[in-house]
Amino acid sequence: MNKIKISIVSYLNSKPFIFGLHNSKLFDSIDLQLDIPSVCAQKLIDNKVDIGLIPVAVLPELKTPHIISNYCIGAEGKVASVMLYSNVPLQEITSVLLDYQSRTSVTLVKVLAANFWKINPQWIPATANYENNVNGTTAAVIIGDRTFGLENKFAYSYDLAEEWQKFTKLPFVFACWVANKKLPDSFINEFNQALKYGIDNRPTLIAELIKNRSYSTNVDTYLNQNIQYSYNDPQKHALNLFLNYLSKLE
Repeated sequence: MNKIKISIVSYLNSKPFIFGLHNSKLFDSIDLQLDIPSVCAQKLIDNKVDIGLIPVAVLPELKTPHIISNYCIGAEGKVASVMLYSNVPLQEITSVLLDYQSRTSVTLVKVLAANFWKINPQWIPATANYENNVNGTTAAVIIGDRTFGLENKFAYSYDLAEEWQKFTKLPFVFACWVANKKLPDSFINEFNQALKYGIDNRPTLIAELIKNRSYSTNVDTYLNQNIQYSYNDPQKHALNLFLNYLSKLE
């Protein structure tokens, strides 16, 4: 039997999922690939993998998306790793550099700008090392592990998940587990058991990460408080609302 190919985000927030998959009976029957979010999405769109932990903004581009898990990468309030950084207040921002690693964060900042903040900056696709170009009235969306250590570098920082909650009173879903084809129920059950194992055993994972000094952030707070892994009714409602706003963006 061919291995089922899975693309997963290589950020700290997905470490519990990786831990669970590595420690499951399923591991020998999958091909697990570590990627940035945009690559996860493109691989799934191009049928190079069977399952991806993909940015939710990509869902409308898939012909037959199957959300196969009750786990996701989400937040209820501050997520601490999807940020808009600026040296001027929101109303003075004239241009925003957009992170090239995830479509969801780029779309979310546009939704918030148009519908909540009521600003209309110029949107600029960014390239590597763009973090150094935040100056004057130019802000930047920066996501993932690259936000760690930037807490006090800029005069203003806006947590996009927190801003979404202020706007909608809902949590936010950044990425969910999606298959581009129908998979056997037996595999999906085992897959979700593996994810659950990783979530349930976060203390073991966190202790290992802290021991190895792997990250310049409070790993315990980040994985236990900032990141919400459940994909349930409030998250589903929030995702549908976000996709509706997405469809109305110019």
